[in-house]
Amino acid sequence: MDWNRSNAIGLASTTCNCCQGQGMRTVHKVREAPCNCVFRAIFRACFNRFRECTELGAHTSTVSLEFCDGHDGRRAYARKREEYIADFSLVSRRMLEDEDHQIFRYFFLLGADWKLCCHRLKLDRGNFFHSVYRIEQKLGRGFAELEPYALYPLDEYFGGVIKKEACHSSLADPLQSHTERRIPLPLSA
Repeated sequence: MDWNRSNAIGLASTTCNCCQGQGMRTVHKVREAPCNCVFRAIFRACFNRFRECTELGAHTSTVSLEFCDGHDGRRAYARKREEYIADFSLVSRRMLEDEDHQIFRYFFLLGADWKLCCHRLKLDRGNFFHSVYRIEQKLGRGFAELEPYALYPLDEYFGGVIKKEACHSSLADPLQSHTERRIPLPLSA
């Protein structure tokens, strides 16, 4: 994702002390980077969609037809809700350390309140919430900057066009190009 003021200002918290609601902050007096409040907002948007997809458990078996962008004009069938649930869970697991993933699992996935999490993980309230904010920032950045297909923006994930340029080269016969393929014709007697 290309970070600039126009795509960060809508996500920024108006009460943020670092960016004053602008979404971008100055780093090393030279360049601008997105504020942590932007990453937390991205995580919350992705987490809310994750909860929405898991709550529709009985209705997740619908299949959607997606058009792929490529010279063949192919179509692909997908179950976007299940794919999003799996991507959200796997990306979270890969990006977080074991201690942070345990907090993430208890607090976000299992829905335990902070008192139970603090008691179970033997943390005090301050350290627990610092960990929660750090987890939100790390995952928010990861969801937005994931390559080649990011989880955020959500409208691109659920309704975007799939680009299959890299997949064609792996499926094609290396000795023949797509234009040179010949279909054998039946011989008439």
